[in-house]
Amino acid sequence: MKPIASLSLDLDNKWSYLKTHGSPTWKALPSYLDVVVPRVLECLAARDLRITVFVVGQDAALEKNRPYLEALTAAGHEIGNHSFHHEPWLHLYSEEELEEELVRAEEAIEDATGQRPVGFRGPGFSLSKTTLDVLARRGYRYDASTLPTYLGPLARAYYFRTARLSQSQRRERSHLFGRFSDGFQPLKPYRWRLEGGSLIEIPVTTVPIVKTPVHVSYLLYLASFSPVLADSYLRVALSLCRGLRVEPSVLLHPLDFLGAEDARDLDFFPVMNRGADWKLERVSRFVDALAARFRVVPVGEHAERLAVRSGVPSRSWRAQVGERTPVVPEAIS
Repeated sequence: MKPIASLSLDLDNKWSYLKTHGSPTWKALPSYLDVVVPRVLECLAARDLRITVFVVGQDAALEKNRPYLEALTAAGHEIGNHSFHHEPWLHLYSEEELEEELVRAEEAIEDATGQRPVGFRGPGFSLSKTTLDVLARRGYRYDASTLPTYLGPLARAYYFRTARLSQSQRRERSHLFGRFSDGFQPLKPYRWRLEGGSLIEIPVTTVPIVKTPVHVSYLLYLASFSPVLADSYLRVALSLCRGLRVEPSVLLHPLDFLGAEDARDLDFFPVMNRGADWKLERVSRFVDALAARFRVVPVGEHAERLAVRSGVPSRSWRAQVGERTPVVPEAIS
């Protein structure tokens, strides 16, 4: 049998990208879900795949988005919580603010989709011990907010170079995409040891050893220079995962399914100068490569298997003041 891999989509909407980028036009809550969701569903249905879609609560609260979110659950996909306001500085929230943020998102998502989320991913991979404590208290089964890579500061520098941000906004976003120290985090899933219980953590997979990204947006960026390079890079990454027994968790984004003709006001993102047909063909190749080597499941199913597996490492949060990431493994359960 093939080893397990999980696949997920962060359903960030157009307004959330504009908001993080500092554009005031986000306040009108512009959306491209009517374009993205049908393309995602078509891609997955053609391969008989079910994945996890992390939904933003603000989108679930709007009636105009309901048909597209309902279509995701009707197709059998798991729905996760991606916060309500999609603010990558979520780690700066107080416990009361986090509780309100998560509850509000849960209620909107469940009302729109019929599913109560049991998994969470922080916007921009934002995470804190307080977030984990609130998630555990609210009965969540897993978190998927860590990205073990050294390249976070480079991604943030590129983002800041193109963004229209005040100094206070830059401070808010100072942990966007993570820190260099995130590269020292483990690739394999583990169990958080928390005061109120435990929680499975499923990191977004990066290339074993070198810790460079494997998510599809990065593969598209490589393919914009050389499709052969992108295919080879993914093949090596997946071979290393199999050889080192890393069960990958691979990430999709909406812009992977959108071309320049679909969202011209998002041209500050890499590869948004390419057409939709080119991107969709590449995404299909990447997903096929994953499915050829692994049995692809939603993140929730991945977490369920881990929850009953012996030998999953256990970790406690040992962050320093100002840190947002764990640094020390505690024990083996």
